[in-house]
Amino acid sequence: MDFGLTEQEEILRRSAREFLEAECPTSLVRQAEESGEGHARELWRKIAGLGWLGISLPEQFGGTGGSLTDQTVLFEEIGRALTPGPLLTSSVLAAQIVLIAGNDDQKTALIPGVISGEVILTLARGDRLETASRDGGLTLSGDSLFVPYAGLATNIICAPRPAIRAWPDTTLVLVDPKAAGVTMTSMESIANYPQFLVDFDDVPLPDDSVLGQTAEGMQALDLAVRRATVAQCAETLGRAQKVLEMVVEYAGHRVAFGRPIGTFQAVQHRCADLRVAVDGGRMLTYQAAWKLDQGLTADDEVSMAKAQAGMLSRLATEAGHSIFAGISFTVEHDMQLYSARAKISEANLGDTEYHLDRLAAQMGS
Repeated sequence: MDFGLTEQEEILRRSAREFLEAECPTSLVRQAEESGEGHARELWRKIAGLGWLGISLPEQFGGTGGSLTDQTVLFEEIGRALTPGPLLTSSVLAAQIVLIAGNDDQKTALIPGVISGEVILTLARGDRLETASRDGGLTLSGDSLFVPYAGLATNIICAPRPAIRAWPDTTLVLVDPKAAGVTMTSMESIANYPQFLVDFDDVPLPDDSVLGQTAEGMQALDLAVRRATVAQCAETLGRAQKVLEMVVEYAGHRVAFGRPIGTFQAVQHRCADLRVAVDGGRMLTYQAAWKLDQGLTADDEVSMAKAQAGMLSRLATEAGHSIFAGISFTVEHDMQLYSARAKISEANLGDTEYHLDRLAAQMGS
């Protein structure tokens, strides 16, 4: 069985790495973090110009029509470079919701803008959001926690509880973040990750705000989340691979007790364990991407990839901080940039324990 990249995927990987090494140094990552936006606008414009924001979106809307596997290759490099911005949130998760659930007018209005970078989408969900029927229309009330990049969003996709309890499904709705009744509060987060508490106070929803069909949003939401989870696993792979390269290089020239620390068995084993975990995570992630590309059921594969990615994040963090030692706990050292983002991504889209529980429940059914 061949797990290697195709020629086109290898070209994509190589060109993405060359671009990000030149345009996204850790100094830029730090600037984006310190700004509070978690976003580098000029880099975002260049990324859009390369077509990355539409790599798996249809050509009819200006995308490249690539596969999820292509996107996985790209997101490995995005993770490796710690690329700031709402790439996962807008161009993968939210864009796929619109693509799967939206009608033709909604797709035409939103997806080309996502691809060009002019439209930024985010997702608000949770049991504290609720739609209600009023005066012949729907209104949205409640709040949603941890909404990523809401401060930059031009549209928020909301997945509230059903408006009528008899409905078995959610109704996905588009909300203008500048509409009356919508307020945002920035939430404190590790690495200044931009996430918000968004309140909706009886926000009226026009008929054209419903994405797709009323009470038929859950399937689109689930499919989009699976694809975004795979892309996030690829980001984790890229970060862990970079940490491995960093510690191996450091261990080769850092001298203690008269010899490089890379000659000590304890250091060698940490690096070897991380290498095994990276390769295992890569196999699971690309297997999940391939199955989704083929239209096959991949619930177990996605959960296995995400659970492995979470364990990989922890292992890479432990290896990096133990080998670099005390200096890596300072804000001046790049290792803390990787460990902070490892913690953020492990918690997003279901943490390790959540996906292990899903796998266990599936095996017991």
